[in-house]
Amino acid sequence: MSHVIFSLLLIIRIIESFFHFPLHIIFFIVSLRCENKKNKNRSMEQQTEKKVLTLKTLNKSTVWDIQENDIFRMLESADKDAEVKENLRHFVDIIRSAFMIEEIIPGDSKVIQTKYEKLGYKVGQVKLDNDKKITWAIKKRPIVRVTDLTYENIRHITAAKLIEVLDRNFGGGWDSLSQSIKDIIESGFDISTTTLPKDRLHKKGGLYEKKLADGFEVLEVAKGTWVEAIFAKVKPEAEKPRMKFNSYNEDEEDEDADVVIEDNYNKPDEDDIEIEDPNDDEITEDNYSTMMDLGSGDPDEEAENLSDYGEE
Repeated sequence: MSHVIFSLLLIIRIIESFFHFPLHIIFFIVSLRCENKKNKNRSMEQQTEKKVLTLKTLNKSTVWDIQENDIFRMLESADKDAEVKENLRHFVDIIRSAFMIEEIIPGDSKVIQTKYEKLGYKVGQVKLDNDKKITWAIKKRPIVRVTDLTYENIRHITAAKLIEVLDRNFGGGWDSLSQSIKDIIESGFDISTTTLPKDRLHKKGGLYEKKLADGFEVLEVAKGTWVEAIFAKVKPEAEKPRMKFNSYNEDEEDEDADVVIEDNYNKPDEDDIEIEDPNDDEITEDNYSTMMDLGSGDPDEEAENLSDYGEE
């Protein structure tokens, strides 16, 4: 038994001398790396789950993330969900917002189906009303013009794709776009422009070079001897703020509970109060007064002053 213990201690010493660390630290590092790997795998699994869309989670924005084959798969699984079957028309309307759908009549020949496939359509059977199977030809709506851009699909294209769309549609520069199109583009991309002479645009260390280094895509629009450069970069999606509501606690004392509100609704306003005329029977020598100030000085002195005023 002592030989076994001695052998284990010797092995531990050899391992420690080889790694130049105590064995318990080595075990800690190994376990920490294993835990990090598990967390990474768990995070990847969660992201994968988020990317898996179903008809229930589909909306007019996320529908741009799926392809034609995904639609056939979703509609096939919809047959097993009673809630989805009841609202199937609603989900089909969402699909139509991002895909072109053509129904192939059973009497049509294989030539028609082949024609759609050559145009880039995916052909398959779906079950909609009354469990009747129909044949669909589906193709995602192309984004080739600026008028194809919407608030729903703008975040589902790359900056390179945006530059391609802009390059195909106009030659008048950024200001030639309508304000509504600009608003849609700027909701998903950081846009900046500059107009410089041709020989100065690509100046070393200038704005053009810095924008490319920051990951911007650029479109150059010639304007005579000048060039307008339009820079575009995907805007990071801001996290939507969540509203917080304070829970009401009945045990907390209401600060305004002791405040007494005076009811003045039926009380007349000051301007509406009528002043009664004085009663002659109530007037006496003590309470009667006039508006003329007769003075409170010596009557003889006041008489002299009046006489002097008369002589003048």
